[in-house]
Amino acid sequence: MPRVARRSDSKRRIDGVPASFTLFAGPCVLEDDELNIAVARAVHAAARRAGLPAVFKASFDKANRSRLDSARGPGLEAGLVQLRTVRAETGLPILTDIHEPRQADRAAEVADVLQIPAFLCRQTDLLVAAGGTGRVVNVKKGQWMAPEAMAGAVEKVRSSGARQVLVTERGSSFGYGDLVVDIRNFARVRAAAGVPVIFDGTHSVQQPGGGAGGSTGGSPEHIAPLVRAAVAAGCDGLFLEVHPNPATAPSDGSNMLSIEQLPRILNDVAAIRSVLDAGTA
Repeated sequence: MPRVARRSDSKRRIDGVPASFTLFAGPCVLEDDELNIAVARAVHAAARRAGLPAVFKASFDKANRSRLDSARGPGLEAGLVQLRTVRAETGLPILTDIHEPRQADRAAEVADVLQIPAFLCRQTDLLVAAGGTGRVVNVKKGQWMAPEAMAGAVEKVRSSGARQVLVTERGSSFGYGDLVVDIRNFARVRAAAGVPVIFDGTHSVQQPGGGAGGSTGGSPEHIAPLVRAAVAAGCDGLFLEVHPNPATAPSDGSNMLSIEQLPRILNDVAAIRSVLDAGTA
């Protein structure tokens, strides 16, 4: 997972290191500084107690919302200022999404990990631009993609010089209004693409089009059991969207984890990983 060698903020270097189970967590979209920092601190504390490295995640723009009038976030320039503030206040590495090739270099000035949304995981110019920044690139697996097909996305990112690529499993389309998690995909993606595979425990419980007015719904009661199953199946890290009050979150509240639940889930994660480590000792 990413190791950040601090120099000046404009010259950060990320070295690829042997995979270490990492938590990527934060709100879906950036809100005000007070909430962003509070969530980041809570994530950091819960991860530290569980013995896990943490990366703060949040989007500056949700360009793939279901409806035109959905909240999208502060935008690129204001969002990068907010992400820089989170880094300064907490010291956490940063992950954020990009949607267009022109955003890659600007986002890389602040973010340690650039994320490619699932809907854009085959966009060649975007993948190549992300890889060319030298940052770690996390590619969300499209809900329609076979696990072996992600090798092509990884190849595109690596073609421009990326040294570290991650793939995130976030469920597969099932009919028109649900997702299912194929627990085999962690091994299948890893074998096909040769990269660590992260599990997105919150987007995997989405119900596309299942909310009010055709917006995205969700079933957050399944987050914890899916996370436990993914860890037992050997995922290489976790991606979780967390919020102090998911009901008030401007984006993805219906499939988000309450920040109060995070320590308990991470305790389970630590226990399962301890059993796995004992079995390989």
